[in-house]
Amino acid sequence: MNYTRMVIEKEAPEEYGYDRIRYNLSESSIADQKLSDIGLSLPDLTLFYGEHRGDRELRGLIAAQDAGIAPDDVLVTAGAAGALFIIATSLLSASDHLVVIRPNYATNIETPRAIGCAISFVDLAFDESFAIDVERVKAAMRPNTKLINVTCPHNPTGTMMSRTELDALVALAEASGCHLLVDETYRDLSYGRRLPSAASLSKKAISVSSLSKAFGIPGIRIGWLITRDAALQETFLAAKEQIGICGSVVDEGIARGVLEGRDAFLAKLLPEMASRRDIVQAWIDREPLVDWVRPDGGVVGFPRLNVEPGFDFDRFYVRLLEDHRTYVGPGQWFEMEKRFFRVGFGWPTEADLKGGLEAISAALRQ
Repeated sequence: MNYTRMVIEKEAPEEYGYDRIRYNLSESSIADQKLSDIGLSLPDLTLFYGEHRGDRELRGLIAAQDAGIAPDDVLVTAGAAGALFIIATSLLSASDHLVVIRPNYATNIETPRAIGCAISFVDLAFDESFAIDVERVKAAMRPNTKLINVTCPHNPTGTMMSRTELDALVALAEASGCHLLVDETYRDLSYGRRLPSAASLSKKAISVSSLSKAFGIPGIRIGWLITRDAALQETFLAAKEQIGICGSVVDEGIARGVLEGRDAFLAKLLPEMASRRDIVQAWIDREPLVDWVRPDGGVVGFPRLNVEPGFDFDRFYVRLLEDHRTYVGPGQWFEMEKRFFRVGFGWPTEADLKGGLEAISAALRQ
């Protein structure tokens, strides 16, 4: 493994210093929750080695979200990042090939690079509404392709596949004998239709999710992967056991309490996040120098700066941060042009979201 730090982590707000940022629009989740916010207190747990697959009741709550998924199809991991690492290191080697939809979450690119496998990128285009072209994915396949990697709702654009497109990708994986990995971290934050978990559709599909983004509790490090392929699940379990044996029983206890109240939590959250999305839309409607593809899910969007040739993007981002104390996720975090940036509308307060958006306008004209 040839590890290198990801740009998105080197430039993360916690690395720069939260105290130096007034309007933090770089986050990709809802606001961080406290135990009191979600009505939980720590139970009197015995701090033993937990079940290696994850707490059975917790896995049952996860499995119950989709028809055809059983608790033993679920492996609880250290966040979605832990799931993605397990999948990549279990399925890929230096002699294999991977197809990645780009932009994408950095781990889905950097871990395969560390392994040394070949990667083909299928880049999404703003002018095509960041839509996935299944035929381009098919054209990128090779005889040694082991994995197709997508996110839905998409990070960082917030766009979503249609059910027809998801079915087509599943069929492509089945016909090719490879696996389809769908990072579904934002699936609970779908505005309107909610696609089924990909793993419920085929044994060749693997689903990944977590409680970090939609539930605002990244500090407990609870994610999961789902596959209905029992032999493959055993391989993933072996990887988890060698990395850390099992998860934290404290974290899993909190996660169980959160998912028991999942429906009520989301019923309150979704309208609020839709309203935040409307705030960004209203700003873009009156800001001629910025445009975006309106997100269908999640709490992030990926606006584009409509500026003249020669515009100094580096200077813009420095001024935005140093003069206006406003932080966004520049395109370089996602191997995209610097004219793009990720804006998170779920983490800041409504007032801070509006303040940060106006700061972007001010920095553009500065």
